[in-house]
Amino acid sequence: MSTEASIKAFEEAQSLIPGGVNSPVRAFKSVGGTPLFIAEGEGAYLTDIDGNKYVDFVQSWGPLIFGHRDESIENAVINAVKHGLSFGAPTEAETQLAKLVISFFDSIEKVRFVSSGTEAVMSAIRLARGYTGRDDIVKFTGCYHGHSDALLVQAGSGAATFGNPSSPGVPADFTKHTLLAEYNNIESVKKCFADSKDIACVIIEPIAGNMGLVPADKEFLAELRKLCDAHGTLLIFDEVMSGFRASINGAESITGTKPDIVTLGKVIGGGMPVGAFGARKEIMSMLSPEGPVYQAGTLSGNPVAMAAGLAALTKLRENARVMAVLEARGRRLVEGMQAAAKACGITMQIDVRGSMFGFFFNEQPVKNFADACNSDAELFAKFHSKMLHEGFYFACSLYETGFISTATTDAMIEDTIKASEKVFKEITNG
Repeated sequence: MSTEASIKAFEEAQSLIPGGVNSPVRAFKSVGGTPLFIAEGEGAYLTDIDGNKYVDFVQSWGPLIFGHRDESIENAVINAVKHGLSFGAPTEAETQLAKLVISFFDSIEKVRFVSSGTEAVMSAIRLARGYTGRDDIVKFTGCYHGHSDALLVQAGSGAATFGNPSSPGVPADFTKHTLLAEYNNIESVKKCFADSKDIACVIIEPIAGNMGLVPADKEFLAELRKLCDAHGTLLIFDEVMSGFRASINGAESITGTKPDIVTLGKVIGGGMPVGAFGARKEIMSMLSPEGPVYQAGTLSGNPVAMAAGLAALTKLRENARVMAVLEARGRRLVEGMQAAAKACGITMQIDVRGSMFGFFFNEQPVKNFADACNSDAELFAKFHSKMLHEGFYFACSLYETGFISTATTDAMIEDTIKASEKVFKEITNG
């Protein structure tokens, strides 16, 4: 497999763009080699600028549940573009998509659209602070909620609960109100509440997708709900990744725990940049211009993004049964790879939620970020590189989730498993 054109393109990009990429994980730093520059996507396939073709298990990191260039979404976008790219004024499409999103979630009565998941989470936290009149927030190590200052935190020294900035450029004053807890560990959350009486919200990925796929235990989420209720704290489910991927009706329909605020993105834009946050009317009424909590965006509710989202969610509603098919394919994929790994003496932990799948080269089940960090990163890098050469495109980090699309066929799944059998044998035989 030649990647000469991608190598040359990456060299040029590095001279003009920091690291040669516009989002760090794309640089292939954790798996080695040169990132592939993509020429086009079609269905379940990606083709790079060298002409290599891959079965795509990334699907733009989640949005493309119907695969690349889905006809109905593509036509909706083309039609919208013919009427204008942006107006900076209300359109009926915003209301139509809002009505559709709300129809799927019991916890959402009103919703506001923004342009990214980062913006959705940042705005949801501001809303929670405005609603409660409190400053502190609780997040979980390993959960990623975008790159806003208050959320770029790492654990403090010793047993400290309050986080320190994890990136230069983030003042300590911006993270001093962020408390850190351990995922799936309710005692660590209780410690946060013991350390602060000023907690506005607890934010969590109920189905974490940014430390690999690590779902929260049902019992943990139920206890988290009780804690929040007892302290007058809002519970935010960040479903930017898992929304309409793990379940058509949100994580609340799987876990039995109802959040106060939900953040969304990815699938609701059908591949276009979009984010959203929603809650019951009482909370959303605090938002400007109805209330005092300010949030705005020139491209929020962009008509092209709304058209793509409407097409995607309408198709998903009309084909809701496909979620079970996607989950079955995802489970077949990871179970097949797990069996292939076991035959070569390699232990693999696997999980599936809807059309999301994850795997770790780890001797023990993964329940939190510390567990994920004990996975074999070197083995993952070898696996990733060799699978690329076999024509299968997986996420270029062991801390990312994989995705199945409706364009991913049973035959593709079987081909992937067979390729993994070959790859594992090559790895173990040196």
